[in-house]
Amino acid sequence: MGIGELDREAHVPEGRPKGTAAGPRTLAEALRARGDDGLAALLRARPDLLGPVPNDLTQLATRAGTRASVVRALERLDRFSLQVAEALAVAPDPAPYPVLLDLFTGGREEPETEAALPGAVALLREQALVWGEDDRLRLVRTARELLAPSPQHPSPTGLGPTVAEATAGMSPGRLQEIVAAAGLPSTHDPVSAVAALTGLFTDRERMGALLDTAPPEALAVLDRLVWGPPYGEVTARPTAPVGWLRDRGLLLPVSPRTMVLPREVALHLRGGRAHRAPEPRAPEVGVVRAYRPQVVDSAAAGQAYAAVATVEELLKSWDHGGPAVLRAGGLAVRDLKRTAAALDVPEPVAAFWLELAYGAGLLASDGEADERYAPTPAYDDWLDQPPAERWARLAGAWLKATRTPGLVGGQDAKGRTLSALGPDLDRAAAPEVRHRVLALLATLPPGAAADPETLLARLRWERPTRGTTTARSTSAPAASVPAPGTDAGTTRAETGAAGPWASEAGAARGTGGTSAPRPAADLRERLARWALRDAELLGITGRGALSTAARALLNLPLDAPAGPAAEGGGVEPEVAAERAAELLEPLLPRPVDHVLLQADLTAVAPGPLLRPLADALAVLADVESKGGATVYRFTPGSVRRALDTGRSASDLHAFLAAHARTPVPQPLAYLIDDVARKHGHLRIGAASAYVRCDDDALLGEILADRRSAPLRLRRLAPTVLAAQTDPSSLLDGLRSMGYAPAAESAEGDVMISRADAHRTPPRTPPAPVPDGPPAPDATLLKAAVHAIRAGDHAATAVRKEPAVPVTTGGLPRTSAAETLATVQAAVMTGSAVWIGYVNAEGAASQRVIAPVRVEGGFVTGYDHTADEVRTYPLHRITGVAELADEEV
Repeated sequence: MGIGELDREAHVPEGRPKGTAAGPRTLAEALRARGDDGLAALLRARPDLLGPVPNDLTQLATRAGTRASVVRALERLDRFSLQVAEALAVAPDPAPYPVLLDLFTGGREEPETEAALPGAVALLREQALVWGEDDRLRLVRTARELLAPSPQHPSPTGLGPTVAEATAGMSPGRLQEIVAAAGLPSTHDPVSAVAALTGLFTDRERMGALLDTAPPEALAVLDRLVWGPPYGEVTARPTAPVGWLRDRGLLLPVSPRTMVLPREVALHLRGGRAHRAPEPRAPEVGVVRAYRPQVVDSAAAGQAYAAVATVEELLKSWDHGGPAVLRAGGLAVRDLKRTAAALDVPEPVAAFWLELAYGAGLLASDGEADERYAPTPAYDDWLDQPPAERWARLAGAWLKATRTPGLVGGQDAKGRTLSALGPDLDRAAAPEVRHRVLALLATLPPGAAADPETLLARLRWERPTRGTTTARSTSAPAASVPAPGTDAGTTRAETGAAGPWASEAGAARGTGGTSAPRPAADLRERLARWALRDAELLGITGRGALSTAARALLNLPLDAPAGPAAEGGGVEPEVAAERAAELLEPLLPRPVDHVLLQADLTAVAPGPLLRPLADALAVLADVESKGGATVYRFTPGSVRRALDTGRSASDLHAFLAAHARTPVPQPLAYLIDDVARKHGHLRIGAASAYVRCDDDALLGEILADRRSAPLRLRRLAPTVLAAQTDPSSLLDGLRSMGYAPAAESAEGDVMISRADAHRTPPRTPPAPVPDGPPAPDATLLKAAVHAIRAGDHAATAVRKEPAVPVTTGGLPRTSAAETLATVQAAVMTGSAVWIGYVNAEGAASQRVIAPVRVEGGFVTGYDHTADEVRTYPLHRITGVAELADEEV
């Protein structure tokens, strides 16, 4: 759409001012007649129009008619609004409102459709897809091109081209034959012949009389074509029913072997309806089962605590450094399997927890040469927070994340497998789908669990064409001529499926009546299913119903259903997260400060342990089983791990005595003393490496052991052995031989190791990929509307006829003296002038200013275009002219 269509001033009849009672004649005029609230509503619904802010309303209208912007706007319409746009695309241009209504009702009373239609038209008009008064509704040209039928593409309504479009290029003789066969008087030219046929097909009585003479088989052919697709293949020798329809123009050729049902004929057969089933009302979200809100909150709280514990367990297992990063990025399949086995969950669920920790900024790659995954410093800060606040952080990260763990294991467009934590997992629509799913759950009474299928049906109604260029079903007809001896009336459809023309009628089959499921639409549905699953895993829902804490997190009513358009908002996300944590905290289990020791070298934690106790016990013992009560097992390796952290045997005995509600069993005490007696007896340092021990007999025993051969040990002194390997390998090798050496520093001190020593450098969470431009806030909208109004005023101000010829750029060229004299006169009279200005970069622009001061080679004045006071160098003003109307 060009500027000429939007603001054709040259075609304004004399004596008829713009914006008269006859209504706007262009989209720009329609936007100019709107108030500031109307412009703000347009920019809010279509934020892509703001990048950058248009100079004036003509430029805004031009941008609103571009293909990319119109496609994006159509994709965001609900099903009924899209049906209205599709109906306008097949209606006359312009279309009166009654004609549009008849395309939905067929002239019958349908209160539901009649009540919903004005709102849908108002929505299309608000989004600048439709303009004009109700007696002259116009669909913007780009939308009509996308949605209207053509000889190559039927519309989403299933209608084909008009008689005039289908007969374009047909010979006059053939047109006269059709006119005569239809019982119409012959005409003198093709235009009148087409008009006569169109008048026949749109006259209900005459059309009914013509169809009364049709053979039953021909009517069966029309019945199968009427709702689309309107195209079908025929052979060189069609059967009698098809020939009867072709001779009377009820079927028209678009190629030697392809016929089409004209739009006027289809509308008659449909009773005037553009759609088989208008959907003016959004499907209701059904309720599977209703629970008491307390039951839902308890179930959600239990799952929320499990989510926090799972993320903590996952990251704690990677404290020493996690799996290696693939060269292409992401986690290897075998590492994902190991993680899933360690967490005792399926691999897709393990991928969800990994992506959740990554999205919350708790997990990242360390950036080393041998790049591995590890917890970030933010993980330590997260551990210090109360469980409810930790959950709120995870839930907030999930809500805004565009990374989609459900895609893990699938393939990208190039056939490469998508890996967890890897690239190409971002889907910009994911946050919007999650918020909308939860908002629909919020419309149900508290404690009500939604039926997933009805919820998905509602989402499909709200966004029927998400991710597609248009909603049209395209058919590319292709003919096939039967071999000799076969039935000349039957052909093979291009898709191989039964078409709309019945074979028993001796007609051709249709060509691809329905298109395959759209990948983008399928993705949106999968995103919704994943959102339901992830919300349950995360504790946002409990038993399928939205929890009270989640309602607070989304800033929705806590004890009543939210409105149908619930989206949250009104408070800052940080405030909402704090409120959600406060509601969740009383429902979480209280941590305990003790364990129960048993004689089989195990300890039972009867609940979640306090953080210091849990950290210390995780070093001293290994987790054997999890659940309501966690079971820890003491082993020689776990006790040695605790001694490696710098604790002595007496420290471990004191720790157990302080935190055990039962006496320390004798086997556990013996185990600690036995490991401690051996621990540190050998000392390992760097030579490459060495072994130091006061017991030279023990060193001789190590040298005599064949298992020490790979370490390449040799005696340097009675109490020192040197090794040709690094200290860590020497330490692991001697431990595998059954010894308990301790590492020492260069100063000879025992080195104390920490289980949580490995951290990545500070990392920021991955930034969500935006789904188009962000929604503008109220401040930006107000400023944008103000700037557009000011620019439009400057662009449409009426100027006096210049005394000198106007240049190509539209501004008169004036000398420096004339420019100075004109602006000085404007200062004295307080009037506004029209100037041409070239900035330092050489960009030319036109402005309307009210000069207030001229001095030192500069003019200072109020710039109506920018809506602010500015100063301009006189030598950069190319021309100046007075305004015919000084009211600015």
